[in-house]
Amino acid sequence: MTIKLGLIGVGKIARDQHIPAIAANPDFTLVGVGSKSGQGVDGVPTFPDLAGLCAAVPDLDAVTICTPPQDRHIVIRDALNRGLGVMLEKPPGATLSEIADLPGLAAAKQVALFATYHSRFAPTVAPAKAWLADKKVTGVRVRWLEDVRQWHPGQDWVFQPGGLGVFDPGINALSSLTEILPLSPFVVSAALSFPANRDTPIAATLALTDTAATPIDVTLDWRQTGEQVWEIAVDTDAGPLLLSGGGAKLDVGGTTTDDEDKHAEYNGLYRRFAELVPAHTIDFDTAPIKLLADAFMLAKRTQVDAFDW
Repeated sequence: MTIKLGLIGVGKIARDQHIPAIAANPDFTLVGVGSKSGQGVDGVPTFPDLAGLCAAVPDLDAVTICTPPQDRHIVIRDALNRGLGVMLEKPPGATLSEIADLPGLAAAKQVALFATYHSRFAPTVAPAKAWLADKKVTGVRVRWLEDVRQWHPGQDWVFQPGGLGVFDPGINALSSLTEILPLSPFVVSAALSFPANRDTPIAATLALTDTAATPIDVTLDWRQTGEQVWEIAVDTDAGPLLLSGGGAKLDVGGTTTDDEDKHAEYNGLYRRFAELVPAHTIDFDTAPIKLLADAFMLAKRTQVDAFDW
């Protein structure tokens, strides 16, 4: 039998990635959508909220939550209390304190909970991690440069408190970084650039290190035009490694691996969720969002030109 799945929130990421990935996975049947705006999915019943969805589909097994992070904590708790497995689009919440009780609640209710970081499922992340496992890392440079107008057109919530600003894509960089490095990194200092008319940063530079005092430099910028850049360059005692295209391409040891499957990451997320739901298992790593929160705590803040769509 397939897992009866509900989708809460039908925005750009749900349409671009979640809906195709659900359709491609035979382990799931999308049986309903919860949408405050009324946006739905062709051929699938739409309800204003989770309560309406659950009333119409009493044997619902799980939900994927794709709402903005500012609004989702109460929805997550409601879903867990109803005994539903829960998948969370990144980030898992707007604050560390509001997500801290979620694994405990999921464990108490004996249901699956999955805090997703889709970049970790990019095709070359696992090979990069395996290659670095026995290497001495001597330096890391991360560049995540993209055009917010292309990837979040008109989505004001990303510039509102709790929307994370450039850290919305930046958490993709941090999740890949924490996945592939042999030692866990931590933030030393940060500089955040806030548009004069916005409440979250449009650019950031972070200085990180690890217990081996490795220099790790991170540059995030949402003002990129032209070529979009998502890359992690790692220097090691055995030579360099370059993860680029957000994890689509790996250059290491004179060998290049290239996989441009634009749905690979989300297909991987749903394969993982299909394992978690029947096993009532929790996969809830908070390392990327802890780095993000530490950057906000330590940052020097500067004001830059106003941003308008």
